[in-house]
Amino acid sequence: MTKSVCPICGKAKTPEYRPFCSRRCADVDLQRWLVGRYAIPGDVGAEEGDSTPDERQD
Repeated sequence: MTKSVCPICGKAKTPEYRPFCSRRCADVDLQRWLVGRYAIPGDVGAEEGDSTPDERQD
C-alpha cells in the first residue's frame, strides 16, 4: 500500500486539506499556479476563435 504524502513537503496528508497536509502547503501550491510556475503546454495562438487572415474562410 502506498502511503499518502503531501506533494509539497512530503508529510502525511490530512483529510481537511487533501491532497495537502496543511493550509500552508495548499497556499504554496496555489501561489505556484498564480505566478506561472506550473503551466499546461500548448500553442500560444491556438485558442478557440483565433485565426490568421490566411486561415479565414469567407
